[in-house]
Amino acid sequence: MIRVLLADDQSLVRAGFRALLAAQPDIEVAGEAADGEEAVRLVREVRPDVVLMDIRMPLLDGLAATRRITGDAGLEGVRVVMLTTFELDEYVFEAIRAGSSGFLVKDTEPEELLRAVRAVVDGDALLSPGVTRRLIAEFAARSKEPATAARLGDLTEREREVMALVGIGLSNEEIARRLVVSPLTAKTHVSRTMVKLGARDRAQLVVLAYESGLVRPGWLG
Repeated sequence: MIRVLLADDQSLVRAGFRALLAAQPDIEVAGEAADGEEAVRLVREVRPDVVLMDIRMPLLDGLAATRRITGDAGLEGVRVVMLTTFELDEYVFEAIRAGSSGFLVKDTEPEELLRAVRAVVDGDALLSPGVTRRLIAEFAARSKEPATAARLGDLTEREREVMALVGIGLSNEEIARRLVVSPLTAKTHVSRTMVKLGARDRAQLVVLAYESGLVRPGWLG
């Protein structure tokens, strides 16, 4: 079972998500929180697989709550997905830097939400390609000067190539076609790259691709 914690200050939003998720045979709602402080406390208590976290909440906002969760070594297996009213909410980019696995708009289609919850547990891409590319484009526009690429030294040439393709928003299937390998091989390369760099998930791998200078703004063609 995939255990999901809902964190949103609007009870109607939580009720809608709870009804959708609870109806799935492989998903259960592990708890609900109406503010960021409660969300962090409940995450430590129930250890969910995924937290659906609203960005704007009282007492502690979703961004600060995410930093606390992803910064706790004891909660390494918990994945946070930010919820926002707007696809390009400015806080989303800092949330991904802080360890969030991505974001979803609150009016997303039910099937997309369910797919996202299942995908993020597997460490795979949880956003549609179009949304992913818009996210990357916006991140690239805001990104600072590339840091040293020394941290990429442990990667093989193929792993660097795969990381660059992840960085420009390609899915495992698209990477497989580009490199003429099987999707399973592409996924294996992505997984090994994340392990070597200590990336929690694919979203952080995208951030590292830009911050290391492996991918640069303008490569999104």
